[in-house]
Amino acid sequence: MFEKVFSKLENIKHLDSGNFFLIAGPCVVENELIAFETAETIAAITDKLKIPYIYKSSYKKANRQKLDSFTGIGDEKALRILRTVGEAIEVPVITDIHTEDDAFLTSQYVDALQIPAFLCRQTDLLLAAARTGKVVNIKKGQFLAPESMKFAAQKVVESGNEAVMLTERGTMFGYHDMIVDYRSIVDMKKFGHPVVLDITHSLQQPNLSSGVSGGRPDMIETIALAGIAAGADGIFIETHPNPAEAKSDGANMLKLDLLEDLLIKMVAIRQTINQFKK
Repeated sequence: MFEKVFSKLENIKHLDSGNFFLIAGPCVVENELIAFETAETIAAITDKLKIPYIYKSSYKKANRQKLDSFTGIGDEKALRILRTVGEAIEVPVITDIHTEDDAFLTSQYVDALQIPAFLCRQTDLLLAAARTGKVVNIKKGQFLAPESMKFAAQKVVESGNEAVMLTERGTMFGYHDMIVDYRSIVDMKKFGHPVVLDITHSLQQPNLSSGVSGGRPDMIETIALAGIAAGADGIFIETHPNPAEAKSDGANMLKLDLLEDLLIKMVAIRQTINQFKK
């Protein structure tokens, strides 16, 4: 199942390491400086630890709660930054899409397209993503049972694109919190696609009265280590040099200088699990 995805990702390294793969970067493209700082730092860490790495950043945020929330620096400008980062650092790049037109536009700049959780059932969007021929990562809706993700994946596969990943990103618990049901990792792996655990959005606290989402970054390590133990093929982390100053999702992002220590612990767990499989 990995071959169908990774064969379409140029510049991805360390596929034979036995490690999980990592999707990581800042929530949204803020400027070229932050994009390069995060990508270069993460690429150096993952190269040292032999972790396959995909750089992630949204070129725009179309799902903000308030009208005056930051949505981006301009579509073309942000996409050019993403392409430049990928080419300069030699890593594949993934970004979110929200409309059918987005699918065609972004496919000219990046290696993989991500379907946001709240849009995972949008048939036209999934078909448009499939037609680009790019890798398609579908995030499980906060409202959806893991078993239902089979049908989202089928829409892409039956459109002629088998390069599909599925991502668990927490399930709504009341109005303002998320929980991670680790059984969903096992259940979604049965569909034959790589399964990713999003360990930062799973700790988001949405719908707060302030209009700005909160989060529990203090729990990132707990969620991450448990996800590796539960068998996640990949890990998704949003990270930023200074989350307090981030323009989106700062409350649940991991501070960039904490990433290496976390990844070292995750690799150790993965290596232990691999030994039991021999």
